[in-house]
Amino acid sequence: MATPSISHFTPVPLIYLLLFSYSIPILAINITNLLSPYPDLSDFSALLTTTAVAADLTQRSSLTLLAVPNSFLRSSSVDLTARHRDLPDVLRYHVLLECISSSDLRRVSASGKLITTLFQTTGRATSDFGSVNITRDPATGAVVVRSPAAAAAPSNATVLSLIKTIPYNLTILSVNSLLVPFGFDLTASETRPSLGLNITKALIDGHNFNVAASMLAASGVADEFEQDEGGAGITMFVPTDDAFSDLPTTANFQSLPADEKVVVLKFHVLHSYYPLGSLESIVNPVQPTLATEVMGAGKFTLNISRVNDSVGIDTGIVQASVTQTVLDQNPVAIFGVSKVLLPREIFGKNPIVIPKPGDEISGGAQPPDSSLSPENSPGFYPPPSRLSSPPGFREEIRSEATDHGVHSLILALGCIALCLLV
Repeated sequence: MATPSISHFTPVPLIYLLLFSYSIPILAINITNLLSPYPDLSDFSALLTTTAVAADLTQRSSLTLLAVPNSFLRSSSVDLTARHRDLPDVLRYHVLLECISSSDLRRVSASGKLITTLFQTTGRATSDFGSVNITRDPATGAVVVRSPAAAAAPSNATVLSLIKTIPYNLTILSVNSLLVPFGFDLTASETRPSLGLNITKALIDGHNFNVAASMLAASGVADEFEQDEGGAGITMFVPTDDAFSDLPTTANFQSLPADEKVVVLKFHVLHSYYPLGSLESIVNPVQPTLATEVMGAGKFTLNISRVNDSVGIDTGIVQASVTQTVLDQNPVAIFGVSKVLLPREIFGKNPIVIPKPGDEISGGAQPPDSSLSPENSPGFYPPPSRLSSPPGFREEIRSEATDHGVHSLILALGCIALCLLV
């Protein structure tokens, strides 16, 4: 019987696939640093930071950000000086979950293309109204972004220019108006009365949260959390008394310095209001916490997902679950959790140094080196040369590409050797 032969060319498609997968660098997105060279986008960048939406982007890739220049923000009818509770979701509506290049925009048809936004992932959008429809006028080349409910939601914006693109990861476009999702009204004043929230009392009334209540009160962070009720809202995960009793002896939580204990307490809080239904249907599992805002993007995040008909929370070293709803009154949600959420940055194998109050956290933005004038860009044009990358940005990309090139070369040599042995 003849021995079946194996083609030496069989692995070739696999080799190309593996090489291609290694050739595309995936970079963590620090949107504040990327916007810092453009002073005319400073207001929009500040809004992303103060609402914690910037922290939402650090764990994502393949995005398009629709940034509104200062001149258009300041002339809008929206009062952005007040912390409107819907503002974070309005900003999430400007983050498209697809990296759109200039050539992609030129291929958009007049009938349009529907693209999901970060707002849709929160579970608070009605139907597909967390998406936007992008259309292009074939006669003028103007690209317009609007709500799918165009008749009911007249809010739309025209693309002014391409600000920056990182292939396969991020595109930043400037637009001439703030986009407001269907059903939102940021021109209306906030008439919602203050809850007069007393977190400590709410926890004591909830029973089995006495340890957490005393720690929050003693550290002073309870007052800080209560001040957020008039803004974007908060979601708190509070360990039960049993959870503190079950802490392993290696987790010396009570003996932590006061500043580190505050960071751990803030690690239990999301800077946005999420009722239980939204947590159960959350699309982006990696969520920044109030500790992320203190310690920097990408640090002190929680992985939230639905597990066995409950909401699971993973810190990297602890897996907890939501056991009960203590308080759910927009814009504040407080949930009991089965374990103390221990951040790996403090309790892991390689703990980081927690800076003392007043210390400067490293990783600040590069100083601006250019400016943006959207008034001089009435249509969609390639970015002018003065909109250059921040200092060191090209080197960062080149270094990243070099690392991936080395990996690709090693993989290629391995595959060639495998082919020769077959």
